[in-house]
Amino acid sequence: MRDTAARSLSQEDILRYSQTVCDGLRDDDDGVRREVLAHAGNRWSLGVIHTLGVYGQLRHADIGRRMHGITQRMLTRTLRHLERDGLVVRHDFEEVVPHVEYALSDTGLELLVKMVPLWTWIVENVDHFRRARETFDRDHADEER
Repeated sequence: MRDTAARSLSQEDILRYSQTVCDGLRDDDDGVRREVLAHAGNRWSLGVIHTLGVYGQLRHADIGRRMHGITQRMLTRTLRHLERDGLVVRHDFEEVVPHVEYALSDTGLELLVKMVPLWTWIVENVDHFRRARETFDRDHADEER
């Protein structure tokens, strides 16, 4: 078993800290909190944030080319949601051939930085997740019939 900093915190400490953070929210902030938190669990939102973090300011089509499997419609919707929440900034270039580019806002970059520990944790534990799934699937194979 690995020794981690998280193990040094008691469950009560974690719950107390979580409650303190949540107490700082007004009731009308709850919907915003849930919607913004959805970005952290949405593969397309995280993909856009990661792509812009790695490659910098890009056109819509360039983002799409770097994100395998995303449709143009889904990319447009994702960019609009991220822009609405202030995680992505849209730059309109009114030139002879007008075009639009997207970049991470400071808050978007902050989200990217805060997601790195979670992604690292996932990568470090991928073998555990595979074994757990194999065990679960083997133990519950009868239930799927």
